Amino acid sequence: MGRVTSFDPELSPRRAARAEAERRATEAIEVVAVAEKPAMSRRLQRESAVTAAGRGTRWASQPRETRRRVAVLALGLTVIAASGVAIGAARAGSDPAALAAPEVVAVIEGPPAVPAEGLPVPVLAEAPAPASRCDDPAFTSVLSSGDDAATIAAIGGAEAFRSAVASGIAPCISLSDPNRQWVVVNKKRPFDPSDYRPGDIVMPDGVRALKESGLRRQAADALTALVRGAADAGAGEIGYLSAFRSYTNQQSTYAERVAVVGVEAADRESARAGFSEHQSGLAVDIVPCDRSCGTLDDVAASSQGAWVRDHAWEYGYITRYVEGRTDVSGYEPEAWHLRYIGTDLAKVYHDGGYTTLEEFFGLPGAPTY
Repeated sequence: MGRVTSFDPELSPRRAARAEAERRATEAIEVVAVAEKPAMSRRLQRESAVTAAGRGTRWASQPRETRRRVAVLALGLTVIAASGVAIGAARAGSDPAALAAPEVVAVIEGPPAVPAEGLPVPVLAEAPAPASRCDDPAFTSVLSSGDDAATIAAIGGAEAFRSAVASGIAPCISLSDPNRQWVVVNKKRPFDPSDYRPGDIVMPDGVRALKESGLRRQAADALTALVRGAADAGAGEIGYLSAFRSYTNQQSTYAERVAVVGVEAADRESARAGFSEHQSGLAVDIVPCDRSCGTLDDVAASSQGAWVRDHAWEYGYITRYVEGRTDVSGYEPEAWHLRYIGTDLAKVYHDGGYTTLEEFFGLPGAPTY
């Protein structure tokens, strides 16, 4: 063991602390033999000797540069430890007992010890894949019933439904089934069959129609409620120009646009037959009315158009083609084109800030055919 410096009353506490730190730093690099302790059992002594011998062998085999760096590191640690003891002595003032505290000595036996065997080792296990509701007979039974609202409720609500579809863990839910409210039709996703025609087309009650075209029952009832809501709010009357269009009707509509503006421009304004949302019976082109009705181009700047942008989702409708998303939807903005997806999904669509059905369901954009 190193010497314990006796207390000298002629030295100030600060000078004594500094002297003690320097002495300990000088002695730190010495390898101190650990004295045998009476309390240590013979077995523990033998194990300590074997461990020390093994470390010594490994230490001697290390390159000189490595041993030099470890010695320097030990010196630095000892300086820190000695400084702490010396500062404590200084704070003790003139108490000689405080300076006689046991020494802190660094014993350099070799490189850092390897963790002892038997300690718990973290085990990284691969997380199991999320369970699919498609494996649940109760859920698939509800899905096959054709009840859209009940299906969404059975999977845990509209956000759970959207998430399951977008993540791909619910392959039994088809976004191509034209009979479901959540069907997605775009330039990459045509109807199957191409001449699909819904069987429950009706005319909305109390809504001015400029052409004889109806909607599927739930969409028609929702449009009636939406038009009434706009009128009650003082936004004005809302009529509509076109709703369901058959495959044949869409052929004529598209051909007319091509004749006027050409194929490239027509593809940004009108869908080809078999690719139009109007064929689903879930889309409607509204117009503002005040005694007489305006045009499609009047919707965006009208009070009716402003109200629809803020409240259509409350009735299950979304504005399908919005400003700045042509690269995803494939169509120029159409403030008049509303698409029914049901109140549950429309709320999640609105609350989530979604602007296209493609991003809502995790589908790629469809700017071209």
